[in-house]
Formats: sequence, C-alpha cells, structure tokens
Amino acid sequence: MTSHRTTTLRRTTAALAAVVGASGLLAACGDPGSAGGGGSTSTASAAAATCEAVPDDALVVLEDDKKLQTVDNIVPAVNADLASQAPDLIPLLDTVSAALDTDTLIGLNKAVDIDRKTSEDVAAQFVEDAGLAADDASAGEGVKVAIGAADFAESATLGNIYADVLQSAGYDASVTTIGNRETYLPALLKGDQVQMVPEYVGTLTEFLNKDLNGADAEPQASGDLDATMTALTDLGEQAGLAFGTPSPAQDQNAFAVTQAFATEHDLTTLSDLAEACGGLVLGAGPECTERPFCQPGLEDTYGLTFSEFRSLDAGGPLTKAALQKGEITLGLVFSSDGSLSTSAG
Repeated sequence: MTSHRTTTLRRTTAALAAVVGASGLLAACGDPGSAGGGGSTSTASAAAATCEAVPDDALVVLEDDKKLQTVDNIVPAVNADLASQAPDLIPLLDTVSAALDTDTLIGLNKAVDIDRKTSEDVAAQFVEDAGLAADDASAGEGVKVAIGAADFAESATLGNIYADVLQSAGYDASVTTIGNRETYLPALLKGDQVQMVPEYVGTLTEFLNKDLNGADAEPQASGDLDATMTALTDLGEQAGLAFGTPSPAQDQNAFAVTQAFATEHDLTTLSDLAEACGGLVLGAGPECTERPFCQPGLEDTYGLTFSEFRSLDAGGPLTKAALQKGEITLGLVFSSDGSLSTSAG
C-alpha cells in the first residue's frame, strides 16, 4: 500500500521476500496443512469445498468485513504551529479528503505507476476534475507551506494534490521528497523544512505511540477508524501535530483474488470466501505465517483454511503474478495498488 508502511510487513520486507519468492521456495514455517503452513479448521469453513484458483489478469480485493486489518486512511498531518497561524489551511485540505476514496486512489496510482504519467500531471488533472480549486484565491497569501512527500509515488501524488489546492488559495505551497517517516517526521515536528505531509492514520498512530510511550506500548490503532483517529489526535497534540479529516481512501494490507475467481464463487468479502471455499493456497511475504493480520488472522477471524502457503512478496509483483497465473488462490496486496480492479463481484 513503503515509507508509510515502515512499521508493518509491507515494503520494508519486499526485498527479502522477492529473493525468497524468486527461488520458488515454500515458507519454512511448516508443511501445507500444518500450524505453520496453513491449518486450523473452523466450523464456518470446515465443510467448504476446495476451490481451485482461476487465472485472470484482473485482480480484486475482498472486503475485510470483520476488520482484521488496522485502518490506514489517508489524513493530512500539519505542524501544529502552522495550523494555528493559518486557520483556513486544514479546511482546504479536508476538501481533498472528501474527494478521495479507495477506488479513486487506485485510479490515481494506476495513472502514475502503470500509465507512466507524472505525479504532478495526475494531481493537477484530479484537482481540476474534482473542482477542488479554492473559492478565495487570497486566503493563504504570504504563507509558505513546504509539503513533504515520502519516497513512493502515491505520497508524491497526494502531496501535489495538496499543493495545487493550497496554491489555488494563495498559499506559497511546494512539494519536496524527503524520504521515510524516520526522516520526515522530525522535520515536520520541527516545522522548518516541512510543515505538512500526507499521512496514514493507523501507521502514524502506532509510530507516535511507540515514540511517545515506548516500544512495548499497548497498540492504539485498530480496525475502528473513529477510535484510532481519537488516539492519533491525542498523540498528535502531545507531539505538536494537527490533523485534518481522514479520507475514506485507504492504503492498507488487503487480500485479493482474481476477478474470474470472485465471479465464479460470487465473492465480495472475506467472509464470503470462508463460506464458499476451503483448501486455499495463500501467497504473501514470508512473515505472513506469523503475523496476526495475515495467515493466523485469516484463520482465526474468518475461519479460512489453507492447504498451502507460498512465500512470495508483500504486495509485490511476485504475488500479483502468481494470482494472475492461477498459482495461488488468495494473495496479500495493498488496497490502493494501481493494478487492481476497483471492486469485486
């Protein structure tokens, strides 16, 4: 769904996963059907028939209807001093939040990652198409805003959308790529080089939580957006950050099947999958067999059963290719990936 994922499985493990996956090895966490390689049988899916994978180029995310994943909605994070000095700024950023949902974010990422357009051009077109230009072209006159973008395309596109909207209101807004969260967050808190960034609710909540309360702090992010946002707002106040309204758009861990498979079995949600199918082949990064949001969570929360786990990559090309070729049934992806179709069914 990278710099915003540095505290999760996500792109921080992609390089390792690619090496392991490229070798074609199965995970060394157990044989198929064992506790490590896929295992527990639940009442919900004990009688479900084994469903063979169906090759298809089109991939769709199944809804996480029981909220296994931590929310990671996009939210503008602003240095608190700037927010207090420029009271019109956050309301302008909130217009961007209102215009974004996950399907729209998939489209923006597709335009950059697949159609090879620049983040700047995609952002400008989106602002125009969504009618996000400010009514008051002088509201931010004389106020400089340096927007930090993490080092992946989605963040750059979001940063440029924010910049275009702020510029339309007279702000002197610019975007600079400033690396990962460990690099840009101290600069954001200080407020000299960077005054705002596009952020992700759940990931930032836990980053601040561990920074302020220690590495062993009880998690404050969950699958409940309102509760997580309340926690983030409190942590932000302690750290010197203010936040806009979170967007419906999310870039989080998600699980995909092929469109043909979803159509054949009439699937929209992970619960649908558990009721319809057993003996699934799961593909993901090697940590999936141990992470609570991955294989153990799918088994415990949804009652999904797996005949095999294949160690590939975390939301990367190996997993998506294996899905498309029918080598795996279910794969870990990122919910805003530009290569995904926008909805299942």
